[in-house]
Amino acid sequence: MTTTTRTRRSAVASAVIALAALPLSCFTTNAFVLKTATTTTVQSTSPLSSFALFSTAADDDSSKRSFDFDVAIIGCGVGGHGAALHARAQQLTTAVFAGGDVGGTCVNRGCVPSKALLAASGRVREMRNAAHLAELGIAVQGEITYDRQAVADHAANLAARVKTNLQGSLTALGCHVLEGRGSLTAHPHEIMDSATGKIYTAKDIILAPGSIPFVPPGITVDEKTVFTSDGALTLPYVPEWVAIVGSGYIGLEFSDVYTALGSEVTFIEALDLLMPTFDREIAKLAERLLIRDRPIDYRTGVFASEVTPGIPGQKPVTIKMIDAKTKEHVETLEVDACMVATGRIPNTKNMGLEDRGIETNRGFVAVTDKMQVMTKADGGEIIPNLYCIGDANGKMMLAHAASAQGISAVENICGRTHAVNHMAVPAACFTHPEIAMVGPTEEQAVEMAAKEGWELGKSKGSFRANSKALAEGEGNGMAKVLFRKDTGKVIAVHIIGLHAADLIQECANAVAAGTTVQELSMMVHTHPTLSEVIDEAFKGAVGMSSH
Repeated sequence: MTTTTRTRRSAVASAVIALAALPLSCFTTNAFVLKTATTTTVQSTSPLSSFALFSTAADDDSSKRSFDFDVAIIGCGVGGHGAALHARAQQLTTAVFAGGDVGGTCVNRGCVPSKALLAASGRVREMRNAAHLAELGIAVQGEITYDRQAVADHAANLAARVKTNLQGSLTALGCHVLEGRGSLTAHPHEIMDSATGKIYTAKDIILAPGSIPFVPPGITVDEKTVFTSDGALTLPYVPEWVAIVGSGYIGLEFSDVYTALGSEVTFIEALDLLMPTFDREIAKLAERLLIRDRPIDYRTGVFASEVTPGIPGQKPVTIKMIDAKTKEHVETLEVDACMVATGRIPNTKNMGLEDRGIETNRGFVAVTDKMQVMTKADGGEIIPNLYCIGDANGKMMLAHAASAQGISAVENICGRTHAVNHMAVPAACFTHPEIAMVGPTEEQAVEMAAKEGWELGKSKGSFRANSKALAEGEGNGMAKVLFRKDTGKVIAVHIIGLHAADLIQECANAVAAGTTVQELSMMVHTHPTLSEVIDEAFKGAVGMSSH
């Protein structure tokens, strides 16, 4: 044992469509009578009930009932927001149960504020890199400093601004935003508002509760010295030495922030390799660019079995580690702070799922490709008029995937069959340089090819041969295109390098459209731009050379 111490539906009646063309004020004042060929419904003068319309879909007995809303969405993160916007675009009366968290994790405690921290800390890193600046003919006199609170405020202010804009977009389109958290009851079509206890009804319900940080057993979180990404985003202080448990997207991004601001970082990874979910070739290059050249060390194959909070500046955080296989104690670390970045779990507790006979798997709700909720994953039945999107269904825990699923759910509610192609949804890690990908890793693609009986092709492009990257002094990086040799269709693309998160979109579109490398190789890319790194890889796939 050793102890080491050192000082992050379009099936809505035409009458509804006509109604939607009226000014928004018509929805909040006076009673009105909605007439259809078979029904007449008198609405009251209350703002809420004036949103209530007669549903006209005839897929089940619910078509003979009236509801407060056509669609009710529980959760107001990026997924719920995307679903709400699309529902209103289809002229569906829509309610969103925000649970006091408009914007959800992404806007308030995730994607948005973390990018603000990465942007600010990234500038600090660039300006402190004297050698890089010298290559550009720039010299900075004096010490480069930063105001920690101002950096934290930049992140908080950005999150607040985006949240305000998001809520404004909902109200402007006529969505009814309820502050309470919604939960299901034992009766179909019902949602209870946790804030008031009032029961509302909706023809269709979309669950979009999001997720929360997962904290393994044995780790005590005080969000001060031992914290999740929620606490890290407030940047209350910059620890001299911080341990990060987990080396996935979140851990990598925060290691980027902390080392740029002057911290030393130690990764604690339970698996034998760092960045275990990344393409191995990309992960190896990322290790060289993002870890070896920075004040970062790591422990792999170990669990942080016990983490005890400390007191900033007075008492260290104690981390006991055990071997992941033998479970024997191997080391104890004493650090200034510990960030727990061990993934996220569905925020599905206390939603009334059990009342509807829904069995979850580690909190995840089983759904069909149409986002329809099933009673359970194996052998379960579809529950009519109930959908689940985003992190809660576990298909792909990304904000933009949740939004796509929300749109897809509404399409299916409207009777237009739709399923999200998750193999074409891109992802990115916003480190410096960035990492981005779409589709399976090379290792997974090799298995797919062997199982399905086709040959995998691979082609690469280099940032070192790209004029724009060299002009920026950022020649480190590569792009890798994986494709089927028989059809030429792109299966996956992995990129590490300058602005990889922007470059991946072209590749994701290619995967989604089923574009071939033959077609892509003949498409013209602007010169000189970073997109030529991708062009080089596309051309190489068909035996062409890039200038």
